[in-house]
Amino acid sequence: MNTIRKAALALLALIVAFSSGCGRRHTPKEVYYLVASNLSLPYWQTLSAGFNKAAALYGVTARIAGPATHDPQAELAALQQAVAARPAGILVSAADAAVLQNEINTAIVSGIPVLTVDSDAPGSRRLYFIGTNNLEAGRLGGQRVVEKLGGHGTVVFFTIAGQANMNERLKGFQDVLATRPEIKIVNVFDTRGDARNAFDEAQRLAALSGTQKIDAFVALDSASGKQIAEVMRRNKLTDRLVVAWDVDQDTLNDIKAGSIDSTIAQKPFTMGFVGLRALDNVFHYPPKELARDYAADSFAPYPVFVDTGTSLVDRNNVEIYLASAAAGMK
Repeated sequence: MNTIRKAALALLALIVAFSSGCGRRHTPKEVYYLVASNLSLPYWQTLSAGFNKAAALYGVTARIAGPATHDPQAELAALQQAVAARPAGILVSAADAAVLQNEINTAIVSGIPVLTVDSDAPGSRRLYFIGTNNLEAGRLGGQRVVEKLGGHGTVVFFTIAGQANMNERLKGFQDVLATRPEIKIVNVFDTRGDARNAFDEAQRLAALSGTQKIDAFVALDSASGKQIAEVMRRNKLTDRLVVAWDVDQDTLNDIKAGSIDSTIAQKPFTMGFVGLRALDNVFHYPPKELARDYAADSFAPYPVFVDTGTSLVDRNNVEIYLASAAAGMK
């Protein structure tokens, strides 16, 4: 009986250790950075909330850094400052991978764990990427466009040039639309990260008619869809398809009202939450070599990519997402 009791107590102690962070000792002096661009957007506020939530659970310090608007150079400066602070780890979204790659490499070489989130920098030495399978998400959106257009029509995309995630989304749409030659992609418009540019271009396109009429407007970023919907409302246009991206409150309300047909839902809160936990794991259990290509290692301790999930939201399920958003704000 004593042996069984001792074994039970040992098992209980092991369970407690794992449930409390595998016995790790955390302190507020353990600092983790989230570095991104366009932080004023609701999307990034949600992702930051997930990052902060995980930090609070672990008792460590979370810091959010980067410009309020889309500005890759300002994001680079924020990343450089984060690296100079020698934190326990950095989670970074690459607004422009070419701009940030060298600094990501500098961090890794100096011993600071770096993971990418939302938008990857695959050519850098970052350990791995956490976020959406953007290629598949684009294909999901492409199937919706084909369904709603009935197999023929014209499409314009709104994107931000230079971001790996949006390039993958666009490719996903293109893969699907390539199977439907009667659906023509008229243009891929670069908003340069400013929703006002999306509004102005949508206003111009909405006025086209006849053979120049645009049948579908697709936003590949979280801000453009709402601007396109506003253009449709002002012009009282109900015969144009609007497909948005992400599930902030305004986008969901527009779907419920009918000015946006559908949107592709990502899970930014999950990205931030899982991102900090992943950095914490690397910090407390570091590999023998941080600056190593683990993607080419079949026995690597890290994945190449953590898919946080994607779904399509329309009027059939928008109430579920509205309720979830309300609960998440509490």
